[in-house]
Amino acid sequence: MDVFDDLVGQEQAATVLRRAAAAAAEVLAGGRGAGMTHAWLFTGPPGSGRFDAAKAFAAALLCPDRGCGHCDACHQVMIGSHPDLESVRPQGLSYGVKQTRELILRAAGRSTMGRWRVVLFDDADRATEQAANALLKAIEEPPPRTVWLLCAPAPDDMIITIRSRCRVVTLVTPSSQAVAHALVTRDNVAPGVAESVARAAQGDLARARRLALDESARGRREAVLSIPKSLTNVGECIAAAEKLVKTADEDAAAATAELNETEIAELRAIYGEGSTGKGLNKGLVRGGAGALKELETAQKSRATRIKRESLDTALLDLMAFYRDVLAVQFGAPVELANGDRRAELEAAARASRPEETLKRTQAIMQCRERLAANVNPQIAVEALTLALWKPVG
Repeated sequence: MDVFDDLVGQEQAATVLRRAAAAAAEVLAGGRGAGMTHAWLFTGPPGSGRFDAAKAFAAALLCPDRGCGHCDACHQVMIGSHPDLESVRPQGLSYGVKQTRELILRAAGRSTMGRWRVVLFDDADRATEQAANALLKAIEEPPPRTVWLLCAPAPDDMIITIRSRCRVVTLVTPSSQAVAHALVTRDNVAPGVAESVARAAQGDLARARRLALDESARGRREAVLSIPKSLTNVGECIAAAEKLVKTADEDAAAATAELNETEIAELRAIYGEGSTGKGLNKGLVRGGAGALKELETAQKSRATRIKRESLDTALLDLMAFYRDVLAVQFGAPVELANGDRRAELEAAARASRPEETLKRTQAIMQCRERLAANVNPQIAVEALTLALWKPVG
């Protein structure tokens, strides 16, 4: 057993990373270490575990035993406390050049433990153009024994000059069987439930775990899947859109409210709120006004990202529903994400033609593109529900 055994359904990637870890150990011993490089790009669809794979590789680089999974170094990497690991997960919609330059400065430090200095950058595709150019310079001329591990959905999400300097590790969507097995063995989920949520999550282990363990997540999914049969007139379409957007707003508020308050309280404390002494409190708080405004901007960006992710999850559930309808219409022998709703799928299949189902899936993809382009969510989702009711074009 090692850290790579925990990568669900990624046997091929695990083999590549084990060999790279062996090459890294050879470099530390003074050898050539063919197969080891200073920049890596982990790509894969949502739920494939690209961040987990990169973290496992970081553990293998920093562990004296190539990622044994049980030593102090592996444990520190997994909880994010290893002194030679710099882990970044952007909270907002983008990652700016100022943040990137600060990250590069931190990455330039020497290794504390005498092995590697590892920078793990999740969602590196969120780097702005200026940030990406700054990152490129750091990757082109890295300090000795500094390793960059970048994560992005696809190689094309990174500028070509960055991806050409990285070794790409491609992860795949795990099978529903692999996801179900992980839920049963790791989370003690009942086999029947594990199989159902694994199909519903379409290979996304994190989503499957939420569906298995979080009743509210299951409730939100059920509400989304009830939308197609509820769209009987314009009023119902508008109401369904309002409900989807409102739910996304509530998800964002629930996920950020407590964290926002904590961050603001900590920042005010740093700038002296509550301090005593003539002129001390007032002056320091005034000096921190710019920092407070910057924090509030970042918090709004984080809330927007969470709202978008919530809406996108709902859209993917709708996409899976209509994909299943299309499969039923053609009699395709494929696994249905919503096999437990077979009667609904067959009813929808009888009530429409395959061409209409295809137009509905295209409308969902168009809505996702509009949301990514900052179109007002209410307008984008209303257009979608109207298209799901009566597809045109």
